[in-house]
Amino acid sequence: MRLEAFLPYRLSVLANTVSRAIAQRYESEFGLTIPEWRVMALLGASPGLTATQVAEATPMDKVAVSRAVRALADAGRLRAVADGADGRRQKLSLTPAGLSVYRRIAPLALALEAQLLEDLTAAERATLWGLLHRLEDAAGRL
Repeated sequence: MRLEAFLPYRLSVLANTVSRAIAQRYESEFGLTIPEWRVMALLGASPGLTATQVAEATPMDKVAVSRAVRALADAGRLRAVADGADGRRQKLSLTPAGLSVYRRIAPLALALEAQLLEDLTAAERATLWGLLHRLEDAAGRL
């Protein structure tokens, strides 16, 4: 077995390389870690999620989500309100300060994505997305 020809390894290397590059921008410009940005990105698009829902929607475990939620709350970027149906759960949403950061960082994230994909044709991008969906489905069946 050659590690450099092993698909899970190659995907991991690509994901880590992209994440490190993006993380440097988020950290230097906004003081955010990748888990914090992932929480903000989800809540920016879908306010009112619980921490469990955030963990289910991202490749993060509950501890990482909890730390990110705590850091964002401590920074005044997120608020947690008890769920009326179940007081043990908290619904999470971005504060006005959090929304301001989200609105500034989302275009940056999209620009970084565009830069990553700029060497691919539209047809290659469509193929890539289709292949990623198929691989995610296959991975879910493992």
